[in-house]
Amino acid sequence: MAVNTRFATGVHALLLLAVEPDVLQTSEDVARKLNTNPVVIRRVFSLLQQAELVESQKGPSGGSRLARPAKEISLSDVYRALSPGDVFHAASAHTGGKLNQTLQQIFKDAQKALEKELAQTSLSQLVKKTAKKEKH
Repeated sequence: MAVNTRFATGVHALLLLAVEPDVLQTSEDVARKLNTNPVVIRRVFSLLQQAELVESQKGPSGGSRLARPAKEISLSDVYRALSPGDVFHAASAHTGGKLNQTLQQIFKDAQKALEKELAQTSLSQLVKKTAKKEKH
């Protein structure tokens, strides 16, 4: 099973934008800071732009920045923008409908709990927590 790193990459990229909210940052700059390929950042920024979390300008002096203040963007917003579908998927086992229904409900509850937890942290809170840890 492949691990999807898009959410983590997106959070890291958004944190870089949140630290300098008035600066347009290119995908090349962000990719260099995150030690990844600029194409990865462009794909992530494209999804974040569709979710209205990032705004981008093309051209030689272009780049991306947050579409709204970091305190108004939760990790849940980022998760929904970058995560394709549910975290859990019940296989179509031929073991009976009751088991599948039970598993689906458990997975649905776990998904809600995850999103509820992520909704409690904004980008600005994460920037502050990160800055405190770097000082120690």
